[in-house]
Amino acid sequence: MNVVTPLSPFREINEEYRLDDCYDGREVFLTGTQALVRLPLEQARRDRAAGLNTAGFITGYRGSPLAAYDSALVSAGKRLQEAGVTFKPAVNEELAATTLFGTQEVSTDTQRTKDGVFGIWYGKGPGVDRAGDALKHGNGFGASAKGGVVALLGDDHGCVSSSMPHQSDQALASFMMPVIHPASVGDYIPFGLFAIAASRFSGAWVGMKTISEILESGATVTVDRDVTFIAPADYQFPPGGLNYDPTKNFGPAMEGRMLARLDAFRAFARVNPIDRPAFGAAKPELAIVAVGKAFLDVMDALTRLEISEAKAVDMRLGVYKVGLAWPIEPSGFETFLANTGKVLVVEEKRDFVETQLRALLFGREKPLQLMGKRDALGAALLPEAGELRPALVAEALIRAFGNDALGVDSANTQTEAVHLPELLVQKRTPFFCSGCPHNRSTKLPEGAEAFAGVGCHFMASWMPRNTSGVVQMGGEGVNWIGRSLYTERRHMFQNLGDGTYFHSGLIAIRAAVAAGVNITYKILYNDAVAMTGGQPIDGSLRVEDIVMQLRGEGIRRIAVVSENPSRFGKAFSGMPGVTLTPRDQLMGIQEELQAIDGVTAIIYDQGCAAEKRRKRKRKMIEDPGKRVFINEAVCEGCGDCSAKANCISIVPVKTTWGVKRQIDQSSCNKDFSCSDGFCPSFVTVSGSELKNAGDSERRKALLASAEQLPAPAIPETGEILIVGIGGTGVVTIGAVLAMAAHIEGKGSTVLDFMGFAQKGGAVISHLKVTGKRMQSHATRIEQGRADALIACDMVVATMPDVFTALSPDRTRTVVNSNVAPTGDFVARGISDLEEEKRLEVLQQKSRLLAPVQANALAVALFGDSVYANMLLCGYAWQTGLLPVSLRAVERAIELNGRSVRANLDAFKLGRLLAETPAAFDGEKDVAQPAMEGLDDLIASRAAFLTDYQDAAYAADFSAFVEKVRQAEAPLGTDELARTVARNLSRLMAYKDEYEVARLHLESPMLDSARKGFAAGARVRFHMAPPLLSFLRTPDGKPRKIAIPGPIALPVLKLLRAMRPLRGTAFDFFGLARERREERRLISEYRHLVEGLLPGLSFDSHKDAIEIAGLSDIIRGYGHVKTAAIGRYRHELRALADLQKSNTSRRVA
Repeated sequence: MNVVTPLSPFREINEEYRLDDCYDGREVFLTGTQALVRLPLEQARRDRAAGLNTAGFITGYRGSPLAAYDSALVSAGKRLQEAGVTFKPAVNEELAATTLFGTQEVSTDTQRTKDGVFGIWYGKGPGVDRAGDALKHGNGFGASAKGGVVALLGDDHGCVSSSMPHQSDQALASFMMPVIHPASVGDYIPFGLFAIAASRFSGAWVGMKTISEILESGATVTVDRDVTFIAPADYQFPPGGLNYDPTKNFGPAMEGRMLARLDAFRAFARVNPIDRPAFGAAKPELAIVAVGKAFLDVMDALTRLEISEAKAVDMRLGVYKVGLAWPIEPSGFETFLANTGKVLVVEEKRDFVETQLRALLFGREKPLQLMGKRDALGAALLPEAGELRPALVAEALIRAFGNDALGVDSANTQTEAVHLPELLVQKRTPFFCSGCPHNRSTKLPEGAEAFAGVGCHFMASWMPRNTSGVVQMGGEGVNWIGRSLYTERRHMFQNLGDGTYFHSGLIAIRAAVAAGVNITYKILYNDAVAMTGGQPIDGSLRVEDIVMQLRGEGIRRIAVVSENPSRFGKAFSGMPGVTLTPRDQLMGIQEELQAIDGVTAIIYDQGCAAEKRRKRKRKMIEDPGKRVFINEAVCEGCGDCSAKANCISIVPVKTTWGVKRQIDQSSCNKDFSCSDGFCPSFVTVSGSELKNAGDSERRKALLASAEQLPAPAIPETGEILIVGIGGTGVVTIGAVLAMAAHIEGKGSTVLDFMGFAQKGGAVISHLKVTGKRMQSHATRIEQGRADALIACDMVVATMPDVFTALSPDRTRTVVNSNVAPTGDFVARGISDLEEEKRLEVLQQKSRLLAPVQANALAVALFGDSVYANMLLCGYAWQTGLLPVSLRAVERAIELNGRSVRANLDAFKLGRLLAETPAAFDGEKDVAQPAMEGLDDLIASRAAFLTDYQDAAYAADFSAFVEKVRQAEAPLGTDELARTVARNLSRLMAYKDEYEVARLHLESPMLDSARKGFAAGARVRFHMAPPLLSFLRTPDGKPRKIAIPGPIALPVLKLLRAMRPLRGTAFDFFGLARERREERRLISEYRHLVEGLLPGLSFDSHKDAIEIAGLSDIIRGYGHVKTAAIGRYRHELRALADLQKSNTSRRVA
């Protein structure tokens, strides 16, 4: 638990620290990715100091957990260039490995400009498999004496952002490449330097493992710039040496040289050990061998068991930290285990070191019990799958060594089972970004089926889009060759990202053409790769190039579908079988192509929405200068806009008339597909800039009152969870607080679990702050260990990975009570996220709970919800949850460099909110509509109907509801009457042309939208006027048009004035089939309810309410409403039949 000390909130900090210090400072805060960028810089510096004429070369292919390595290298491009290090990303992993092969050939080139080139290859686990042949050949020929090669292996042990988990160790061993396992960010640089030095000495290519839990973390690190390596004096090289030599590496001789390199590598590792006794007794009786990241799990487990280093020495317990996983270095083990009777090998995934150690110790004179994946009796002990956690390791230690030997009470160390509330069924699953091209491009014709692929578009397989299955990258669609022979289905679609196409997908297309199968490749061209990391494709690839390549492969029908067809001009004219159409014709194109025999292709051209947003912020592309709004008074809540756009920025808003829709302006990426929804509620405002809400007088007044806030007691240490939604700045909060701890002299680590989070999924940041700089601990916060929770999103806060870390005796929680919708709202219309119940369970799991309407306050004061998280951070600091000083946080915000003034203000206002909540009474969010009593409900709906038509119309409504109330009165409830009041009033107030006009003119939405823009803003209404019904969309539906305000407003005023004509002989609009149906529904509903009243009883009451409430599904306009009416009548019949059957059974 964190320790509270009376530290000054203005503690002295390092004001001189800069973010770039991570690349040349000694005591720095480094992320795993930054450490790997610094590695070649350090090697280049060492070579220069040694007088070597060398260069560095980095190549590979991105993928989790190395997804951001290329971006970081590009950002550090100037430093790398100055150091003589070249970064050249590759088309794919195997070609990257082959490129590195070339760098080692430099040593024998007679025209070389460098004496050697050290090389770094990077790739995720599947890339290691793909590059196997190239890596084996490279290792077979060897590394040069002044070059050296290290391969960074990106293993996703937990399958956080991959199609399957990875463990590359065994693959590297089969390539005869040594494998190094760093345990922390602090290990990356020294281990990397060791790998290059050992590669130069032995001639072997060396693999260094990087896993998500380390690479995606950051930590305070001390970089030793004076590390030295020595050559083993007793090792004798074979004749000709072991480094790259093309004359000695052909045929059978290659195998012998690779084995000899392993001997040389062991000799180098013996005199330059990266394995070491790290804790407790140097020659223990009870030994723990911890490999890589498992070392930190062991150290946390010992802390849980309350075994200090002094206690470990007394009980003759020792921990051996293993960095060299293959081949193991025997002398260090033999020395450490000389007196050992029991040894437990702790390593993640399948046993690797354990198997080697068992072989090393076989036949040893002193008996020894070796345990790891199995205990001494052969029972399962440590898991071979998934990830290790300290709690699992602690239990394994007790089982392996016994309570008495460890001096622990098992009752105090057992992990308490956490029972997750069943109600928390809605998860914060990843979803397409707002305006993402895949929202449209992955839709299919009815009855069609598609294969998923690697990339963001894979998320289509989680949605009701008949998309499933995924194969290895580069095999997309080839599985259909085998499957198509044994199914009656004649055609498949295959989604294929442009990055995958460039990487290897074209070969898959070639295979499909050669096989002659019926398949349509949908090449999703969005000009960005790496799961919206914003990285460009590693080469030149234009839509025009893809068309030419596909034609060259023999595909005769190619459809280019684009958001902006005009940008291609006449590029495809004169190409038989190639068409260019707008994106709204995609469905028709797909229907055409699926009927064609053979391979066809669609190239869907639309830029990545997230990347467009970044470019607009950086003024790299033009901002459309337009915003779209939904007039919730006109909105029916039918969800057709969500169906059209599949957009997460269309959010629910609860009103007394039910759940409607509105646009979240903070997250909207301006795709405007939502306005295609068949609904007249959409209004766009353009031609002017949004006003800067940050200059509001109210905000300035609040900031002025926050100048002299009292300082809280600040904890010295702490384990803090920061959780929320991807893309909202959650990771930034963790980074700012970790940096704050670093610059005031504390130790800190932060681990970000993101996965697909940048698509609106869950982000979980684990922040640990210690009083000392260098402490060995796991970066993840374990069960029940969180001192504080900053819950930027309530849904994520109640997900299992977060919920289990909370403790009612320990955790203090600050939670954003404004809940954003999940992807289920967009895909399935589910808007109830059970906020009150989530708050209740958080209260049960927290020592203190403070709900804050952070989004609403951020929008009111800053005009953007993005500042909600920093506001929560300020609240948490003022409440005494954060173990960092005020100036340290402020300086860390300044160092972050993004919207510094606004973020400082948000932090300060969060502090003020915690200290003086009454100051914000004017900014409180509009609460959910209160439950109206029946009298109030009748009165409010009658008043509405009076405005809608007249007083007689309203009186007719009131009289009918009163009739229902009287019939229900003997049952002592009015629930049926309230249900009838809500549904009958909605049916009676059907939104015809007169009503849409009235609601647009009388709703405050237009004025508030205009007020948000500077002078000169232009308003357009998006409608499908009946007089223009001949305008049709490609699927035959009425087409909406954007009507300028100066034209629309006079017409709307005229229509509003004409509403007394409704229902009369002069009601021209009332002659339409839709209007006649709406009037028929009113009489049908009255008749239905009247039929329920005579037999109303306690037994039939619940059924009557269900029947009376069923008409709530009738929503929308035009064909959308017609379809809803059809569903209503179908469900009404089914419900009536079911209830009749139930009644018969009760009577029987």
